[in-house]
Amino acid sequence: MTTPNNGDTVTIDYVLKRGDGEIVGDTAQTGPQDVQLGSGQIFPQIESALTGMEVGDEKSVDIACEDAFGQRQEQLVIDIPRANLPPEPAPQPGMQLNAQTPEGQPMVLTILEVGDEAVKADGNHPLAGEDVTFDVTLRDIKQAA
Repeated sequence: MTTPNNGDTVTIDYVLKRGDGEIVGDTAQTGPQDVQLGSGQIFPQIESALTGMEVGDEKSVDIACEDAFGQRQEQLVIDIPRANLPPEPAPQPGMQLNAQTPEGQPMVLTILEVGDEAVKADGNHPLAGEDVTFDVTLRDIKQAA
């Protein structure tokens, strides 16, 4: 019986679901993902589940919003004057903008509404405020040297 340890690289498939069961991401299009355990690439709850699994095992991992993408923060929904945006491409709902926090940290804003003078944009992660479930399948283990 071989199970992965901290430092090992594992190959996984996953399906990410909202608390209501709606699928919002998976590896069906991108293919299996390689993750080094202990490197902080995935949620600690998933790493913990993987350390007890063998190749071929499947497990569902429920993660509360506080431990996943955090609570929604209404102060991250902002109005941006259209004059502050480049003229092309024209802003559209759903378009994403790269921005910086006042501290200089990068953030992604998603345009919610487009008005004549301003756009309303949201800096929250799209899954903020959501409990999520990862259905994970362990495909391979590459043990650390």
